Amino acid sequence: MADIKQNPEEALSGCKTDDDEISLIDLFAVLWRRRAMILAITLVAAIGVTAFSVVSLALPPETSPLPNEYTPKAAMLINNASSSGGGLSSMLASSGLSGLASLAGVGVPGGSTFSELAVYLVGSNTLLDAVADEFGLIERYKIEKFPRASSREILKKNLSAEYDAKSGVFSISFKDTDPAFAQRVVNYCVTYLDARFNDLGVDKNKLQKENLERNIETSYREIISLEGQARTLEQSVRGGGADIPSISLAMNRMALELGAQKQVYTQLKVQYELLKVTMASESPVFQILEMAEVPDRKSGPSRGLICIVAVLAAGFLAVFLAFVLNAAEHIRQDPEAMAKLKGKRG
Repeated sequence: MADIKQNPEEALSGCKTDDDEISLIDLFAVLWRRRAMILAITLVAAIGVTAFSVVSLALPPETSPLPNEYTPKAAMLINNASSSGGGLSSMLASSGLSGLASLAGVGVPGGSTFSELAVYLVGSNTLLDAVADEFGLIERYKIEKFPRASSREILKKNLSAEYDAKSGVFSISFKDTDPAFAQRVVNYCVTYLDARFNDLGVDKNKLQKENLERNIETSYREIISLEGQARTLEQSVRGGGADIPSISLAMNRMALELGAQKQVYTQLKVQYELLKVTMASESPVFQILEMAEVPDRKSGPSRGLICIVAVLAAGFLAVFLAFVLNAAEHIRQDPEAMAKLKGKRG
């Protein structure tokens, strides 16, 4: 009796081990018995997915169920050093775009940058509609219902913008079956963003440079005009004009105005040259690094990966089907289980 009381756990553990070994053998036996079906299903799936890949590659992109896709990319450098939350928000507000500031999340102190503004602009309806109109996407994609909303959805799906905080590089890419078309779309978006940043006046140095150039040109033309008027008065004096004193007075006034205008021109030129030195030592807010090129290599789809996944899925499905058929066979051979099933049916 003592031996029997001391060894029940050992006996039970031995039974469990035997049951486990039998279970593994039974599982392997099921797979071995259904090996032909498993191999057949896997082989058919492999042949089918391979044929599908070959046909999709041979057909033109317009009719192919799985056409090649190309994704050209353009790179820009965005300087976030001066884009503090308050500064960027006030800049947009002064441009009459306070609504854009709130939509882009610029109003959050310390949580807004020019790169975030660029990402927002890429997904804005203004840019999406401009791209759709420029390239006729409604006609290209044969959109009939809700043309404006549908074209925006297609662009949002294929047009992407990313910002790398480590390098400060902002990139735009567009995915399409036509590599040349995709490249044109990307470059148009880059040009649009460059013009948009200029309109918003985010780069104060660049805006100041343009203003100085306009003022210098205006001052130069004024100097040329005054010099021409002075020569005309000198010719009048030499020709023995009737009112020499008044002409002399006008010439003195002209000389004073000409001298003042030359001083203005000199000061503007000095400011312009100093600003050029400053801009050479500082990075602009938005700088185009690399325009998109027509890609010669597809970005997707990976037909090899699709074939591997499809074959593996078919193999797992075949194994699962083998166990299902084995379970159904056991049920048919079990009188009690069949009786329960017949009873439920009745």
